[in-house]
Amino acid sequence: MRQEFLVEIGDGSSVADLAQLNKLFTAWHETVYHARPHGETGQPPIQRWLAGAPFPAPSPEQLREAFLWAEWRLVAKTATIKLFGGAYETDPALAGRRVECVFDPFDLAAVEIRWNGKPWGLARPQHIGRHSHPKAKPEAPAGPPPATGIDYLGIIAAEHDQAARRHRIRCHALAEGGPAPEPGQQDSQQDGQQDGQ
Repeated sequence: MRQEFLVEIGDGSSVADLAQLNKLFTAWHETVYHARPHGETGQPPIQRWLAGAPFPAPSPEQLREAFLWAEWRLVAKTATIKLFGGAYETDPALAGRRVECVFDPFDLAAVEIRWNGKPWGLARPQHIGRHSHPKAKPEAPAGPPPATGIDYLGIIAAEHDQAARRHRIRCHALAEGGPAPEPGQQDSQQDGQQDGQ
């Protein structure tokens, strides 16, 4: 392309716009490049391409694999790796080895570890939180839940006050030296005294 097509265009002054450039490239590509025998294969590229047709469609697993990203990391003595700010736990047998970390850039919670071209399971994130690639946009946090209109804490405080009144210590009963009345009797005795006053 550089030696036969681009040199003919030169400084581009003969090409008016992108449409004309595309038209010229398509003409050269189909008339010259595809029709001439290739130096390595001895066949014109178009004949070699058509000889292999129909081409099989890739499976969903092959497509997913094709779009995964990979990074190389050295596994620490603690069998952990660091990847884009996250710490991951790996198989202890990989400590000290250089491994390939294969992942979906939009979901760093699942990182597949490969060593010597063989899978070694998933690396487990060491901390709970959002695991995503730095280029992925963060999600907006959810707002507070709507108010129910029920004074829950007021109800709990009223129950607490009632329980404290039922189980409080009667100091005057202890001072008289008599046996302390049962919790249910305390309330009825005090109520009687208040009625008498």
